Amino acid sequence: MNSGEAWLVIGPNGGGKADFLKALCGQLKILPNADGLCSNLFDQSVDIVSLEKAAALIQEERANDESEFLEGGVDHGRSARVFFSEALLNKKIKRDSKTGVYDLPPQAARLESDPQVKLCGIEKILDRGLKYMSTGEIRRTLLCRALLSGKKLLILSDPFAGLDAQSRKILLDFFDSVAKRQLSQGGNEGKTQEAGGFEFPRIILGMERFNEIPSAINKVLEFTDGQVSFCGDRSDYEKILQEKKSSALQSRDSNLAAFKTQLSSANQESAVLQNENLPQGQNAAANDSGAAPSSQEPALIEMCGVNVGWGDNRVLQDLNWTLRKNEHWLIRGPNGSGKTTFLELITGDNMQVFSNDIKIFGARRGSGETIWDIKKKLGIVSYRLHVEYRMVGSSLLSVIVSGFKDSIGLYEKATDVEIAAAKKWLELGGFAGRENESFNNLSYGEQRAILILRAVVKAPQILILDEPCHGLDENFRQKILDLLEIVAQSGTTTLLHVTHDPTEALAAEKHILEFHPGESPMYKIIEL
Repeated sequence: MNSGEAWLVIGPNGGGKADFLKALCGQLKILPNADGLCSNLFDQSVDIVSLEKAAALIQEERANDESEFLEGGVDHGRSARVFFSEALLNKKIKRDSKTGVYDLPPQAARLESDPQVKLCGIEKILDRGLKYMSTGEIRRTLLCRALLSGKKLLILSDPFAGLDAQSRKILLDFFDSVAKRQLSQGGNEGKTQEAGGFEFPRIILGMERFNEIPSAINKVLEFTDGQVSFCGDRSDYEKILQEKKSSALQSRDSNLAAFKTQLSSANQESAVLQNENLPQGQNAAANDSGAAPSSQEPALIEMCGVNVGWGDNRVLQDLNWTLRKNEHWLIRGPNGSGKTTFLELITGDNMQVFSNDIKIFGARRGSGETIWDIKKKLGIVSYRLHVEYRMVGSSLLSVIVSGFKDSIGLYEKATDVEIAAAKKWLELGGFAGRENESFNNLSYGEQRAILILRAVVKAPQILILDEPCHGLDENFRQKILDLLEIVAQSGTTTLLHVTHDPTEALAAEKHILEFHPGESPMYKIIEL
């Protein structure tokens, strides 16, 4: 990287991009060839903002939860204010072992006025616990922490994932303005440039897909199969991409037909296991017409006057909503609007479900059913699940088999039928022969693809998808969207799909639940 250059690092999931970026940050060691060298002017002054780092942060917060030892019994963990104060002081901040209150420095009280905090739009969540933030909020918090740290080089890995449209535009415009300023002031390697009232580091952008690329980017480095597959000008790379896109369009129909054949084979392998989780009289091969639901059919989920909040913060207000079989819903709204909270009321991960009028599969929550009674009928892909699986560390085979067991990890020996079915699903996802690899050794995008396969193996009555395409490259993303569309058409599974990317909305999703925080009512229902 020379002066006058703004670099994009890109490549398919598992291709080596993530390892390269980790090496630049010092997380992995760079070993030059015998006749090579490695010179990094930013050595010891590099920070990275990535999906992996966000997951690791939440994992750390949950591992350090001390609720059972604190007065009041709730450990909210570090807030953004504490997290930023640690960056400013470059050390951990002590807290009272009984009350959990942190000993904050004087500058912590002035964070609302810091330009970095304003840029990232997190003034209102400074005192919220990190583990209670939405995916987009935690990403913006990590970005702000990196800006406050004073590092000279900042690596933004897939920075737009999980951000709403307004946040993406703000970040995109800011990246462009800073990058263009740096390009016009070449010859200052290692020096930060003045931007928005504070010193901003030089930046390298890492992306899974060539999408929403800032115009200031003029150089591209691509990794495929652990090697550099392209290194040069953006204009040359765009020509190659266009050729690949044309070729992909020509083979689209045949590829989709082959994928459907693979999916049918995988479904046949797990049909017996799927049937154990379906209502009596229904099987995995039945009702594949995708017919519209009957108005006489009982609701899968009913929410009446639902209210959820913490203190003065009202997340959901007077929500009335019903889900019926084969009504596939798209859930959308800005970061922090309540989308994840809404899903967690269904999955049982939010305890306020018991103080509201919510019926799931005909029974009101708290009327005697266990969470396992509910989860055996659900397939779930979420940020929370992803973090929990990173804490377990299982083989890919075990992750897929656990989808039949509704467990985080596998705690009993898999049967021959389960193993055969899991291998078929791994083959479907492009992981053939990798069943013994560790989940934690995969790239973030590969991990997400595995969790999606885990969610669909049992043909659940409801499939809950919270930003399922996070971290997926173009190939994986298309394959997953094809899979979800086929699942939606099967007639056995009803989809609830949260995404900020309008290109990921499925044709089958004819119902939209749109959240509008601060308005009354705070939601809107749209029928297509």
